[in-house]
Amino acid sequence: MSQALAGVRVVEVAAWAFVPSAGAVLADWGADVIKVEHPETGDPQRGLVSMGLIPGGPNAVNYIMEQPNRGKRSIGIDISTDAGREVLYKLVETSDVFLTSFLPDVRQRLKIDVEHIRAVNPTIVYARGSGQGPRGEDRGRPGYDGSVYWGRGGIANALTPADSKFPIGGRAAFGDLAGGMAIAGGIAAGLLQVARTGEAPVVDVSLLGLAMWQLSPDIVASGLYGGDPMPKFGRSASPNPLVGSYRTSDDRFITLMMLQSDRYWSEFCELVGRPDLITDERFADGASRFANREECIAEFDELFATKTFEEWKSVLSVLTGAWAPVQMASELVDDPMVGANGYLARVERDDGQSYDLVANPVQMDETADELQAAPEHGQHTEEILLELGLDWDAIIAYKESGAVL
Repeated sequence: MSQALAGVRVVEVAAWAFVPSAGAVLADWGADVIKVEHPETGDPQRGLVSMGLIPGGPNAVNYIMEQPNRGKRSIGIDISTDAGREVLYKLVETSDVFLTSFLPDVRQRLKIDVEHIRAVNPTIVYARGSGQGPRGEDRGRPGYDGSVYWGRGGIANALTPADSKFPIGGRAAFGDLAGGMAIAGGIAAGLLQVARTGEAPVVDVSLLGLAMWQLSPDIVASGLYGGDPMPKFGRSASPNPLVGSYRTSDDRFITLMMLQSDRYWSEFCELVGRPDLITDERFADGASRFANREECIAEFDELFATKTFEEWKSVLSVLTGAWAPVQMASELVDDPMVGANGYLARVERDDGQSYDLVANPVQMDETADELQAAPEHGQHTEEILLELGLDWDAIIAYKESGAVL
């Protein structure tokens, strides 16, 4: 495990995947991340098993919970009570980062907004993840990956084919996990600012801002030229036949991504057994291939249909231009580059069950992170309270009052 953030303590008051995934990355980098959960309900994602959304029954691996919560410690605190907030503030006193996904009105009601936390610890980095951003009329509206990132943020529209009757749907936590990386990076920069100046920032990342960052070429172009100037070409009208996906004989796909088509045209045609296309006047250069792109793509469609997915992978393995097999998630497990770079990490639960989690994409010194399983609900409550200097009588009193789990 990376120790870049060793000695840094993070208090996380957050749920679902977006903001907690930032905590997971910080834990991967060596921080002590303490996840604060309600004593009775915990993070709502824990309930996905009981709702039947996670296959395998009550002992199943709740992968939606595990991926963004690995490596943390969990403490059960009812922060809606005075006694619970007292415990929370004790944690804040000893921490470097406060991380939350709660909406502004909830933060005020629970007394965990910036002014409350900074009153306890003036140099703590306060980090917030939100749907629409920290300012404006919709700052208090809930926002999820599927609504703000995909919908309002324009991602679904940008990715939906021109002939589709409905917007394309997203994958689970797609924007959430990218957003968590952005929050983690912001927190790391905030910690550096504290170290250099003694002044702690408030870090904000929203799903709307994230979506716009990822769509920035489209957005900037629309500002310059009006409308939606980034064209959606039908597949047969793609401007560069060496950029696109082609179906193999066994109904799999190979994606070509050779943006400099003149550079790779001769090599590609020789390699795939069509040297005649090199001297074909219709395809002699990039301009000719653009003018005759439908014919060129039709030639490639016929060509790729002559071999299987595995056969094309073998043929193209020596090509210097960029290409890739279109893989399924299940195939990534056995991808040799995944294994070589440690992009999957094996973790083991206390009950002995082991499984793979996906490592965050940042590595330091070419070393893959070692991951730990996500904590059970309130697993470390007593351990953390003892670290704060509470004796057993005080801990029992808090438990009997319902302030802690």
